[in-house]
Amino acid sequence: MTLTSSILRNTVSRIVAVLPSLEQELNEADSKLGDGDTGGMLARVVAAIDQAGPDDGADVGVTLTGYAKATVGATGSSLGTLIATALMTASRQTKGRSEVPWVELGTILGDARDAMSARGGANLGDKTVLDALDAVAKSIAGYDQPTLIHAAALTAAKATLEEYRDRPNKMGRARMFADASKGLDDPGMLAMVRVIEAIGS
Repeated sequence: MTLTSSILRNTVSRIVAVLPSLEQELNEADSKLGDGDTGGMLARVVAAIDQAGPDDGADVGVTLTGYAKATVGATGSSLGTLIATALMTASRQTKGRSEVPWVELGTILGDARDAMSARGGANLGDKTVLDALDAVAKSIAGYDQPTLIHAAALTAAKATLEEYRDRPNKMGRARMFADASKGLDDPGMLAMVRVIEAIGS
């Protein structure tokens, strides 16, 4: 089985379907640590990506490049920039291919994690979306079945959200209120959990 542009387009559509509730939940989570706009930003990004949907059979790398450009056009936020960085990294690894074996997804996500860290300056352990992405990438390594990949990714993302809840944030605006951030979910981590849930719906 393989990852195709059509699967990417259908995946985005599933995320679009949960955007109303997701936007509100993420804004509420972010309002406790930042400026309360994570949900709105993600909604704009996903809507823009949805409009950049590829034709069936399109090059996976070209599709991801289009998604990255749509992200940049939708937001200039720090999280949006990191999402675009991840998409561009994935596009370089899949360029020229209309089908990508699922077993490569863990490596692709791991490389995206590294590129996001280099771009944004966050490290693992800072209580950011990177920690969730790291856990997901490692959890699906070697898997080649979508259902197994989804189950492993969701378990890893949820476990990371729980693991870091009582730790202080060390990046972004939340780092200025590190002690106050203990006991709260990082909005980026929470977004990853909800997006993975939506993909499997």
